[in-house]
Amino acid sequence: MSSQDHLKETDTEARFEFKKEENSAFKSEKGLTEETVRVISEDKDEPEWMLERRLRALKQFQAMPMPTDWPEAPDLSEIDIDEIVPYIRPDIDVRGGVDDWTDLPEDIKDTFDKLGIPEAEKNALSGVGAQYESEIVYQNMQERWEEKGVVFCDMDKAVQEHEELVKEYFMTKAVPPSDNKFAALHGAIWSGGSFVYVPEDTTVEMPIQAYFRMNSEGMGQFEHTLIIAEEGSEVHYIEGCSAPKYSAFNLHSGGVEVFVGEDAHVQYSTVQNWSKNTYNLNTKRAIAEKGGRMEWISGSMGSKATMLYPSTILKGRGASDNHITIAFAGEGQDIDTGAKVYHNAPNTKSTIESKSISKDGGRTNYRGLVHIADGAENSSTAVECDALMFDNESTSDTMPYMEINESKVDVAHEATVGKIGDEDIFYLQSRGLDDDDAKQMIVSGFIEPITEELPIEYAVELNRLVELEMEGSLG
Repeated sequence: MSSQDHLKETDTEARFEFKKEENSAFKSEKGLTEETVRVISEDKDEPEWMLERRLRALKQFQAMPMPTDWPEAPDLSEIDIDEIVPYIRPDIDVRGGVDDWTDLPEDIKDTFDKLGIPEAEKNALSGVGAQYESEIVYQNMQERWEEKGVVFCDMDKAVQEHEELVKEYFMTKAVPPSDNKFAALHGAIWSGGSFVYVPEDTTVEMPIQAYFRMNSEGMGQFEHTLIIAEEGSEVHYIEGCSAPKYSAFNLHSGGVEVFVGEDAHVQYSTVQNWSKNTYNLNTKRAIAEKGGRMEWISGSMGSKATMLYPSTILKGRGASDNHITIAFAGEGQDIDTGAKVYHNAPNTKSTIESKSISKDGGRTNYRGLVHIADGAENSSTAVECDALMFDNESTSDTMPYMEINESKVDVAHEATVGKIGDEDIFYLQSRGLDDDDAKQMIVSGFIEPITEELPIEYAVELNRLVELEMEGSLG
């Protein structure tokens, strides 16, 4: 059976909504204090410089206000860091994860079996990492890529075995803790995540995937992803995220830093399906050198509130960036997504395409920034935002912001908002579809330009998740 058939025959709702009893080897106290940060660093046996960075980030977090002054920003007033457990180390014998699936504890293995991770690895991936709670529990990379010098490991291992690279790039150039309050929070208590290094002129032909699963109620997950693609290299990294239903809120605040060397190409795809009690507040940024090409493809749904704006700094002449986003908001959800691009060199190019869907009073918003610096002549940018609403109670907003400091550039922005028309539903019903199937067909057509950019397994999965959101089955 192909992985596509496997996904089609899987009960997607059952796959995401199950949960296991908590079984941890170590669990920190609730809240965020200097003692908590020291305990996390000590449990990981980190070098002194990493502890110092954590403590500096903690001070910045404590000094910075919550982002409550943004126009129409999601309501974050319910977030109480003192009620969050920031670190849970799962009960597994090998720190940093095993490299043989059969060596995982049965409850953790069953979790990822249900999510389809082993099946995807066998069919379509160069390497797989799986994080459970706060740490990676499984990590594997095909030998043929390791022989070419490709590194794919968890961040804790990278701190120990690739210390100089991590010390140079970790939250120093792309996402410093001073960027925003949640970046500072992340810098203080980050745990787990992926480290990817691709040597010069090396193309990793099959995607690398990491999957992040929150299982325990009332926890925070703060994984960090660091990707370094040297000159002329190419890699596609795929990230999946999920959490079951909770009665108390959870917090996800990941960090992603991508460095795209000269004439290198990195694609970063993510499909996020959190529970509706989860606040999803990430900071993601790439820096592209001369001729480098960065692509972000994001599907976001399921959370109570999301603030997600992947950004790219086009640092070198001829660098390019492409953002593609799907956001879905149902009852009680505020999904605030967008993109930021900084054109800091001539002949740079960016495109942003956003598709949003809202129903049952949910709210979606595109919040974007395009900055073209003085001297970035012959640069071009195009922004397209399309919103689809199911009813009069739902809302969708578009908040583009453009700072153009160079006259010799091409700038375009287009935004459309529409409702599913009764005549469209009637037409499809006259062809034999019921009301729900007609709406699902319209939505599938609406997001098709984006799903066709994903590998087939993830396009199938994203379409199925959208269907479940429309049925009100998730969260």
